[in-house]
Amino acid sequence: MKIAIATDDGRTVSHHFGRAAYYSVLTVEDGAVVAREMRPKFSPHGSGIEVHEEREAGPHGVGPASDARHDQMAAAIADCSAVICGGMGKGAYDRLAANGIRPVVTDLQDVDEAAIECATGRIVDHAERLH
Repeated sequence: MKIAIATDDGRTVSHHFGRAAYYSVLTVEDGAVVAREMRPKFSPHGSGIEVHEEREAGPHGVGPASDARHDQMAAAIADCSAVICGGMGKGAYDRLAANGIRPVVTDLQDVDEAAIECATGRIVDHAERLH
């Protein structure tokens, strides 16, 4: 199973999905990490894009412009079953799910531990942390 984790350093789970610079993509088999790679992650927060000028009326992170940004973030991990982070907005969470990628908000910090817990079905999704 391939699992993406939002990260800035490849070792720790990012606290904010949208601001993370990379995905650490881990392949987990039989409860162990058997392969890993780092992939760049599109981030409108770090790209110089003036997001505030594009905001639609309504909740933050929801609407056509936000959907397009979230789809761009999902495209880099289309081969993954899940994406893990420490926090994210509801718009991103829903859009990742719509792209067939299970979003998981966790309190785990270690990338390997989070991927293994996800692959074995033991990870807790803290959806109450969505903003």
